[in-house]
Amino acid sequence: MFSIFVSQLFNTIMKLTQAFLVVIMGFVAVGCSEPQPLIINYTDTDIEYSGRLDSTAGKVDMFWSGSTVKLNFKGRTVSALLQDERGDNYYNVIIDQDSMYVLRPDTAKHYYVLASGLSNGNHCVELFKRTEWDRGKTSFYGFKLEGEPRILAKDEEKKRKIEFYGNSITAGYAVEDTTGKDRPDSTFTNHYLSYAAITAGHFDAQRHTICKSGIGITISWFPMIMPEIYDRVDPEDPESQWDFSLFSPDLVVINLFQNDSWLVNMPEREEFKTNFGDSAPSDEELVAAYRDFVSEIRAHYPENDIICMLGNMDATREGSKWPGLVQSAVDSLQDDKIYTYFQPFKETGGHPSVEEQQIMADGLIQFIENNIEW
Repeated sequence: MFSIFVSQLFNTIMKLTQAFLVVIMGFVAVGCSEPQPLIINYTDTDIEYSGRLDSTAGKVDMFWSGSTVKLNFKGRTVSALLQDERGDNYYNVIIDQDSMYVLRPDTAKHYYVLASGLSNGNHCVELFKRTEWDRGKTSFYGFKLEGEPRILAKDEEKKRKIEFYGNSITAGYAVEDTTGKDRPDSTFTNHYLSYAAITAGHFDAQRHTICKSGIGITISWFPMIMPEIYDRVDPEDPESQWDFSLFSPDLVVINLFQNDSWLVNMPEREEFKTNFGDSAPSDEELVAAYRDFVSEIRAHYPENDIICMLGNMDATREGSKWPGLVQSAVDSLQDDKIYTYFQPFKETGGHPSVEEQQIMADGLIQFIENNIEW
């Protein structure tokens, strides 16, 4: 009997020991497991945004060229929760201001890994919208950090601010089409390589860009003109009005009239018939339209410098009347803080290449350094 009791007692102790070890190992496993990801909602104040963005529906919607989202952080992996309206937008993903690749979000909402295998140090990730608003909007919901994650404070606000209004030249349309064929596929458009982005980067200025390929002041290659959409958050929604008090630029650059210079000579187009009827506008009417648009910009920014620019396509070709029209409009405003700057004609066909955008940026930068005090 005693031996049976000892045997049973031994078995009981062994079972209790095994159970105890299982519990201990469980605690050890939990203690050694990978920390949970850090989810950062789009509303977090340490996320840095740039551009006209809509954050009224539980997300941030990005429309305009050059819209950016930026985060400083620690972690091994960073992902972004995105959903694209049409799957035809492209973003430059910039890591630590050192490496860059192109991301094309699709129409399904999910996390996209932006960088992984990062060192255990401070990092920065930036999403930069290369493409135009006609490719649809992209919705941003937030970031996810993994690998000892931590949010770092965003950079100090930039001291200078520039706002650009422009057409395909400003958008960087087909800038990466090395064939020179101006192919419309959005893969070749890259606002990051436009004179506007380069100029803003040179001055370390925050930038808002309101642009669209084919747009004009009096007529466009599509129904809308710049005076109708310049004050919108969503370019396609007339009710989506931008609050101009949210961004007060030190400098405004207007680079328009290139498309007008072509389309006023095309009476067969529906846009011509709608906007002008049977007769092309006179030079006086063109000057008045340009003056009125600049006056609207001035009304929003009473004290700021404005540069009325043309360049570098054939509106500035030798003998072109369009620089003179812009000059007449500016002269009539009698405002010593409104300047004109005309980029020389690039002497090549098609839209500006990477090199031609850089030349245009160099010229504008020099003009700003010579004339603008900020």
